[in-house]
Amino acid sequence: QVQLVESGGGLVQAGGSLTLSCVVTRRTISRNAMGWFRQALGKEREFLATIDWSGGMTYYADSVKGRFTISRDNAKDTVYLQMNSLKPEDTAVYYCAAARGSSRSARASEYAYWGQGTQVTVSS
Repeated sequence: QVQLVESGGGLVQAGGSLTLSCVVTRRTISRNAMGWFRQALGKEREFLATIDWSGGMTYYADSVKGRFTISRDNAKDTVYLQMNSLKPEDTAVYYCAAARGSSRSARASEYAYWGQGTQVTVSS
């Protein structure tokens, strides 16, 4: 069974930065698109960013465009989310996910495997 393990979350002040990592084990994801989502308390899961299998194409939600950057290292089966200019409204549990196919997708239904999540808290 594929496992995705996120790390890098924590407490940061508004305006600060964090980099989340997602390591995939028990199977390579070099041919799968990957995505990051988040879920704030009492809200639905929200798409943030997706990257195709090669890392050459990305797509972002408007809420994070220009502030967050998704990247991947297929040799390490790892996906990253660099988050800059963080705001209190970015506070949520952040999840990485592996898509069923190789193309980018903003739809949660396109993702077959999910991590357990990492908490990001942004203080004002």
